[in-house]
Amino acid sequence: MTGANSQTAAAAAAAAPLRVAYAGTPEFARVALQAILDAGFDVPLVLTQPDRPAGRGLKLQPSAVKQLALERGIAVAQPRSLRLDGKFPEDAAAARETLLAARADVMVVAAYGLILPRWVLDLPPRGCLNIHGSLLPRWRGAAPIQRAVEAGDAQTGIAIMQMDEGLDTGDMLLVKALDIAPDETSATLHDRLAALGAQCIVQALRELDRLPRVPQPAEGVCYAHKIEKAEGAIDWRQPAAVIERRVRAFDPFPGMNFNLDGQAVKVWRAALRPELSGVPGTVLRADAQEVVVACGEGALSLLDLQRPGGKRLPVRAFQQQQALAAGCVLAG
Repeated sequence: MTGANSQTAAAAAAAAPLRVAYAGTPEFARVALQAILDAGFDVPLVLTQPDRPAGRGLKLQPSAVKQLALERGIAVAQPRSLRLDGKFPEDAAAARETLLAARADVMVVAAYGLILPRWVLDLPPRGCLNIHGSLLPRWRGAAPIQRAVEAGDAQTGIAIMQMDEGLDTGDMLLVKALDIAPDETSATLHDRLAALGAQCIVQALRELDRLPRVPQPAEGVCYAHKIEKAEGAIDWRQPAAVIERRVRAFDPFPGMNFNLDGQAVKVWRAALRPELSGVPGTVLRADAQEVVVACGEGALSLLDLQRPGGKRLPVRAFQQQQALAAGCVLAG
């Protein structure tokens, strides 16, 4: 090849869009994949979790990421594990062959749900980038959005991270902060962070050669442990401010609830009434306008509630169907 031809080939290679393998599962990851595709990057392969039963009929449903990939004609792999020495070595071996065949320059990972072993991290020449929904090193782990709301954080954000074998410990390439509104729920924050994450990953891929790798600081590390359904039971002995944050943090899952006549009634929206107090769990006021319950500190006005099998209702409609009376005591 002549010098001129060599320069032409090098220029063409430099101009070619990155080949991006993508690993993700829920809606948060779908939004970023959509942005990557719309930005013109070549996505030869998507990895996502196996189809799961969902809905009343418990029929197998593809993930949000798989649905988009199929719509765009992208190859999809759904290994149960990526560990060659794990429980499903045949899945991992097949995934390895599929990834090798994809010849991706880089892999982007967002809420995938499987741990990436060393062989995956080392396979793409540009490594693996993670879209994480917090300002690392705060809220490493599975539920950064919910834990930030639960803790009453004023800010969160997106960190684009160069992945390593640790739990969200890799160097940061790009960080953008986002204020958390006083009435923010995990549902609304999820959607805002998903949009920001999509913007950030496109920027990171476009500027990959120019972004500095910044090690995470040793200070400020905390972990966002997975949300458990049992966390939804209200403990009225807690301060009203704590319960109110948990109501917002656990919307949409698992929802906060109290026991009424043997049924778990969910509370989807509440307001602080710090001027009122009483024995925790006692209904202080109950009429068509509000239901106020005493907490360990202050009280909560319950605004949106839901009976089992019913819909979310404003307190006025709920009181028409199943009236709560002042003086009754609610169990968690």
